[in-house]
Amino acid sequence: MADTIDRRLGVAGELVLRRSGDHFEIIANGVFLMDTRNGESERLLVTSAAAAMPPGPLLIGGLGVGFSLRAALDHPRVADITVVEREAAVIDWCSGPLRHVHDDALSDPRVRCVHADLRAWLPDKAGFAAICLDIDNGPEWTVSPDNAALYAPAGLDLLAGALAPGGVLAVWSASASEAFAARLRARFDHVEQLPVPVPRGEPDVVYLAL
Repeated sequence: MADTIDRRLGVAGELVLRRSGDHFEIIANGVFLMDTRNGESERLLVTSAAAAMPPGPLLIGGLGVGFSLRAALDHPRVADITVVEREAAVIDWCSGPLRHVHDDALSDPRVRCVHADLRAWLPDKAGFAAICLDIDNGPEWTVSPDNAALYAPAGLDLLAGALAPGGVLAVWSASASEAFAARLRARFDHVEQLPVPVPRGEPDVVYLAL
């Protein structure tokens, strides 16, 4: 039985933070969004991008429960991180009850956390060595319908335009999408699909494009 810790009305509707045993879960409009049980694929999202990127700053789209941010801080090739998160509740929870999950990563001086919608914030930005996108359950299952634009050709152009020469785009997905992979291959020279097995259901997938 899960206990509700907090409930907020956010950009995408109702967000609920609840505790189940030793773990926390975030629910969006009654649908499971993320939890603190594993985080392997969220860490891979960042570590695979960091290993392939040129020197420079890293952008994480979506704070989540902080797994990807912690992985970025722990990687020897990453020293300058911007996190963009549109839900104030998620930022508050990561600064409060979830702080131990990521070892208080938001307090690290290498981190800048921006409260904004990535689609509105990104257009005049450039020079990122890597962009790690984890704001939905994947291109086929967005938290809100307007996020689908980020995974369309124009959205990929926007993301690619914010990368430095030789920069890397990494995208997290709760399942494989051949249509999305085809759009990546049409925009980038090299695309990898990295599956991560999960206890139940289809593997999570990290798409790496450069």
